[in-house]
Amino acid sequence: MGSSQSICIAGAGSIGCFVGGMLRAGGRSVSLLARPRVIDDINQHGLRVTSFEGIEHRLSSAEVRLAADPAIFADADIILVTVKSDDTAAMADQIASHASKDAAIVSLQNGTGNVTVLRDRLPGYRVLAGMVPFNVIALGEGHFHRATSGDILLEKDEADTAGHLWQPELAFRGVDNITGIQWGKLLVNLNNALVALSGLPLREQLAQRPWRRLLAEQWREALAVLKAEGIAPVSMTPLPASLTPYVLRLPDVLFERIASSMVKIDPKARSSMWEDLQRGRRTEIDHLQGLIVTLAARHGLQAPLSARIAALVKRAEQAGNGSPGLSPEQIRKA
Repeated sequence: MGSSQSICIAGAGSIGCFVGGMLRAGGRSVSLLARPRVIDDINQHGLRVTSFEGIEHRLSSAEVRLAADPAIFADADIILVTVKSDDTAAMADQIASHASKDAAIVSLQNGTGNVTVLRDRLPGYRVLAGMVPFNVIALGEGHFHRATSGDILLEKDEADTAGHLWQPELAFRGVDNITGIQWGKLLVNLNNALVALSGLPLREQLAQRPWRRLLAEQWREALAVLKAEGIAPVSMTPLPASLTPYVLRLPDVLFERIASSMVKIDPKARSSMWEDLQRGRRTEIDHLQGLIVTLAARHGLQAPLSARIAALVKRAEQAGNGSPGLSPEQIRKA
């Protein structure tokens, strides 16, 4: 694959629009399969991608091919799947109906089961797992802002897909143990629900010890479940996953010193689950805390905090009023 390869974003939401915009700004041929709302927004305002490091690119709507019709897959050499987990099967069926068997299919989704779904429904295709470590905020008027740090990781393949996607401002790296990395990302994503329930920006929330204690307890539940499953998660930071609950419980000053050396967080960053609640959309809670609860039951284990948080997110979804603005104490007593 080379720079002439055509890239299609399958389900361009916040992550998809940011990644697609960055790839197009780097000179790649990019098309976006998106909902009419996103297409109308970009047609009216253009596509603007920014990052907390100071990166900024503005693209006119004419510079990015936009479509709501999956027939757009026909010309794609690489398809980056960025839909939510519950939409993976439907997207796989659209890819099967329209994409060339020579196209590489890359999952850039949260969760751990999406690649299995894609491979089951796309026999004969080359399907690769990936992991996006950073957070993207949709700021409106076609503006998508990367608010945390990290490189996109893909499982290694003979075609070196990661190497061909790599750009100076958007790093892709090929890795061997993508499954362990995806489970490590799931552990990190357990905080998504706490941000959604609190309504606080991520950096502000992590700066408060009561919130970190809730996160630490979720990690303990999840680590016990993963051990029972025989899964060894790969830490997203230099800190081993087994030590993370201890660090989360540290006093604020000590935690800040350690955390600031490992990850950079924009003050505006929130979680995609918070955004889902604000927009009245279905969240991915079933693929995060919900998955931990399911696996715990399989092994006769208990994950009461994960179950409580999952139930609170479901309740907020049904209420349709955005983030409920809960405190740590309210979550514990729910």
